[in-house]
Amino acid sequence: MITAGVLAKQSDVPLFTIRYYTRIGLLKPLRNSQNGYKIYQPSDETRLRFIVAAKALGFTLPEIAEILDEAKHGNSPCPLVREIIERRIEENRRKIKEMKKLQKKMENTLKDWKQMDNSMPNGDSICYLIESVAEIENTA
Repeated sequence: MITAGVLAKQSDVPLFTIRYYTRIGLLKPLRNSQNGYKIYQPSDETRLRFIVAAKALGFTLPEIAEILDEAKHGNSPCPLVREIIERRIEENRRKIKEMKKLQKKMENTLKDWKQMDNSMPNGDSICYLIESVAEIENTA
């Protein structure tokens, strides 16, 4: 049995993270009846390693809670894990596509801006460079 501080050091996870995971129910330590301290079991360290690995794969804390709940009820969480990761892969592909489009737009815009003179704000204009992009998009 170990304290949150020891668990944090052994797991190389910040103490505030251990406390947060405990507060939201991902970790469920026992209470020391003599002093009321939260006492973590070896199974909590295993669970924490699982949480860290799942987060590294992009799972959210609510998704991790759902996976842990499936396992707690004796169900294989594997189908759920596959479903979540498949959905996340599609989301990432969409985001990558959007980011590539934005990157290209930024590169083209910068190329255009390098040909433009600097201007001072005049009350009607704040930054001509950015405003020129809006003008171009409105006429397109």
